[in-house]
Amino acid sequence: MSPVAALVRVPDGRLLAPDIARIVARGELIVAMLGVDTPPFFYEKNGELVGLEVELAKAIGKELGVNVRFNRAAKSFNAVVDTIARGEADIAVSKLSRTLARAQVISFSQPYLSLNHALILNRVKFAQFARDRALPEVIRGFTGTVGVIGKSSFADYAKRNFPNAKIQEYPGWGDVLKALERGEIIGAYRDEFEVKRILKIDPTASLVLRTVTFKDLEDTLGIAVSIADPVLLAFINEFLAQRSDKLTTSKVLAAIEK
Repeated sequence: MSPVAALVRVPDGRLLAPDIARIVARGELIVAMLGVDTPPFFYEKNGELVGLEVELAKAIGKELGVNVRFNRAAKSFNAVVDTIARGEADIAVSKLSRTLARAQVISFSQPYLSLNHALILNRVKFAQFARDRALPEVIRGFTGTVGVIGKSSFADYAKRNFPNAKIQEYPGWGDVLKALERGEIIGAYRDEFEVKRILKIDPTASLVLRTVTFKDLEDTLGIAVSIADPVLLAFINEFLAQRSDKLTTSKVLAAIEK
């Protein structure tokens, strides 16, 4: 049998697992979060960091009885994962997709939100490309151009799910959408929330864009934890299981209007 890690006594007298004791003794939970605002998950408003995932992180800190400090040095989602792998934060709450590549360097909690994959298409370019073929036939064997955020989960998903397509990577989602508008790409690939959000913010966009949601492809979001912190991971999973206010796509979309 492998040795059991010794419990650590914290200043208030409690005996805790080493990974929990580290946070409690510090009096602060360090949370890695992308430095680029991603409303309504996390964004600056009147000089304050707010959003659905900010609230989630603060709720975890409250359960541990500590303050929360956000580390937003990372400029990409993969860089957020690297922050956890290097031990520069305790957890990451940052709209992180649970991918096979990331799961080789950090641990993921159970999903707290599941989103279907989706494409948003340039209507004119797609019509020219598809001609008279049925939509399912065109999409599943897609050989056109698909835009994604570079070094993101959907850059990996695109290679797996559209092996015959030409994948174009861009620095950010705004760059992908501009390329779509200019007709440089036929479709943009991301989760259903980000795709639906475009039409929710500007309903007139449906005149030039159309969406396709893949009900059989899911993007599950999880909280990232170091592989060296098994009890912290178990705590996070139990926290999520007991949380009554579960996140759903409809709740996330509704949060845009607030």
